[in-house]
Amino acid sequence: MTESLVILAAYVVGATPFGFLAGKLRGIDIRQHGSGNIGATNVLRTLGKPLGIAVFILDFVKGLAPAFVALQLFPEPGSLIPIVAALATILGHNYTFWLGFKGGKGIATSAGALLALMPLPILAALVVWILVFSTSKYVSLASMLAALAVPVSLAILQFTRGPQNIPLLVFASLIACLAIYRHKSNIKKLLSGTENRFEKKKS
Repeated sequence: MTESLVILAAYVVGATPFGFLAGKLRGIDIRQHGSGNIGATNVLRTLGKPLGIAVFILDFVKGLAPAFVALQLFPEPGSLIPIVAALATILGHNYTFWLGFKGGKGIATSAGALLALMPLPILAALVVWILVFSTSKYVSLASMLAALAVPVSLAILQFTRGPQNIPLLVFASLIACLAIYRHKSNIKKLLSGTENRFEKKKS
């Protein structure tokens, strides 16, 4: 019963649509502006840096908190509950019941959830994101490559330093695939050359 409640609570926390709520604070439906996404990038572009940063932090923390709590409640080595709770949180963000099961792309929330479970691979992903974004100015491309960096770096750590944790590696791979799938519209734009670069507006 406790396991089920933790997983359900993780989904509900993840489903809280902070980007949508930020839009409502400014009297708009963020889904009708910019890319139509409720994530931090679209909030930043549409509503400005303060709200964009706030939404990113909130989405990150809502990913981190359920996985961290699950780890404290189920600290046994090999327990799958923290992994399932992290997955439920990410699915809650991506498919929130508050908005007809249509949510964000899950990058900030995934980063928070994964940080609780595998901090070193998240550090590697952050480095990849910074390098790709600084050279390309594409948030989507940086996010997808950073997502791929998580299972790759985790696999390297596990096979060189141990111990082996196959469920965690499968989870990291699943989250990377989900992140890329959620960016399918961005992939089409990247291939056609119509994807927007994130650049400062000229005064």
